[in-house]
Amino acid sequence: MLQIAFYFALLSLVSVGGMPSVMPEMQRVVVDVQGWMSAAEFTQLFAVAQAAPGPNVLVTALIGWKVAGLAGGMVALGAFCGPAAALAYAFGGFWDRMRDAPWRKTFQRALVPITVGFVFSGGYVLGTPGGLDWNNALIMGASAALLYFTRLNPLWLLAGGGALGYLLL
Repeated sequence: MLQIAFYFALLSLVSVGGMPSVMPEMQRVVVDVQGWMSAAEFTQLFAVAQAAPGPNVLVTALIGWKVAGLAGGMVALGAFCGPAAALAYAFGGFWDRMRDAPWRKTFQRALVPITVGFVFSGGYVLGTPGGLDWNNALIMGASAALLYFTRLNPLWLLAGGGALGYLLL
């Protein structure tokens, strides 16, 4: 339990851009380093968290539950939400007072490409649980194009990607 709490607390502090920005590191540790689950199970838990009402941070609770039951789920969710919330609360007043500072605007602009890169890498990790092949590339490319050019609900794309993955893989 301590390992789960420490790991998710660290991820909490570097989650610039939200949950998708830390998905690659989360998947690496949960699947490759710790061996708590397979890449396919990780992707399935993420899909369940996305389909459920509420924030996508719920995937941390599902991972904790898979690893250590209900207590593990509560520890993982609390450890992921707690440090970032405490940091935001502690730093929020200062950040608001500096809203007109030139360094703040520069810092915010500098975070944009970093966040985009984190989110892109998260999508790559989730889209290639068994490794990159033409099937995964096709599904990811079609999903990205549909998201960009239409106003489709992402849940429809999740369902369609799951169906295509089942049929093609």
